[in-house]
Amino acid sequence: MTESHRNGGIILNSKKSLSFLLILSGLMASTSLSTDVYLPAMPAMQSNLGGKSALTVTSFLIGFAIAQLIWGPISDRIGRKKPLFIGMGLFLVGSIGCAVSPTMGLVIFWRVVQAIGACVGPMLSQAMIRDLYVANKAAEMLSILTVILSIAPILAPSLGGLLLNVGSWRLIFIFMAIIAAVLLMSVLKLPETLKPENRHSFPISIVFKRYGQLLKQKTFALYTASLTLFYVGIYAFITGSSTVYISYFHVSSQAYGLFFGVNIIGVSLVSLLNRWLLNHYSLSTLMKASTTIAALSAIVLMIDGITGFMGIWGIVVPMFFVFSMNGIITACATSAALADVPDDMAGSAAALIGSLQYGSGILSSALLALSNGTPTVMASIIGVAVTLSALVAWFSKEQSNN
Repeated sequence: MTESHRNGGIILNSKKSLSFLLILSGLMASTSLSTDVYLPAMPAMQSNLGGKSALTVTSFLIGFAIAQLIWGPISDRIGRKKPLFIGMGLFLVGSIGCAVSPTMGLVIFWRVVQAIGACVGPMLSQAMIRDLYVANKAAEMLSILTVILSIAPILAPSLGGLLLNVGSWRLIFIFMAIIAAVLLMSVLKLPETLKPENRHSFPISIVFKRYGQLLKQKTFALYTASLTLFYVGIYAFITGSSTVYISYFHVSSQAYGLFFGVNIIGVSLVSLLNRWLLNHYSLSTLMKASTTIAALSAIVLMIDGITGFMGIWGIVVPMFFVFSMNGIITACATSAALADVPDDMAGSAAALIGSLQYGSGILSSALLALSNGTPTVMASIIGVAVTLSALVAWFSKEQSNN
């Protein structure tokens, strides 16, 4: 066993490793699938059902954030596979519920169910990487996953626009249900990465109290805070971009898919670069550099969102640089935060990171539900949040590469 593997972890051969990474990338993409693919349909949903379609994102994030705090400790106690299987089952049920809902209120309810299941995929995928690898090696594996799973959000908005043209917004949720069924069966092929001797024996109620202990660990808290603030900005774009591009700038749903997808291409390219950078720089150095680039770009975006000086290109171009830095920030922040966490708390720690990371979008999506559809609110949220993320990153502790 090399120093890049944790003691007690399994070692996968190349064939099994590829299968393992492909399945994990699919599970991690369940979150992107649950949001990105139906973004072009949000205006149509609102027109068809009434109400605020942005609240379907808010409700999803609420369910996503809360459920992770429950699934994390459970996975530390019973292993990773059983929660993954149950979660994908709930994702399937929630997707079907959304597809047949006659009112916006019911869509919002089933989005919560969908989120309770979908959240298990990215959270426990990260925990499984943490079970097997340490520090920079874990960040490298997460970067590989980011490249693989980036295919989904590149294609998702365009696919959503295509489905919207040949059917209705309900067809998009039927598509989600099909993907959920595939992921449900794929979980059966995964190895169990958390050995029985590494599982905790504490009552679940006591484990929940340990979330407070995690937040008291300075390294964990700072990296998690920086990632959370960055995702406030990311979710402001995810939630508000369809309204800004389609309703305000009057681009087509297909063109919106291209505008959105180019950001994911940026994430993929930066993730590939990150694999090389991790061999030369520490996690802390990479976090400081990437969040600074993102912050400077976000400030330019905010200025244009307020003044409208450069029109749509003043949104598209700086947002590309903000979004692309996700290829470094998520992998490095997550790996650095989890590096010193005890084995029997890894699932809980990943759950807390995920809960704060994706739950942060509750704030931005709720604020955008109250906006008038102009770029000002979206760009301002991104500018402030990403700048704060960079400031926190500069206080982060230097991490070991091993």
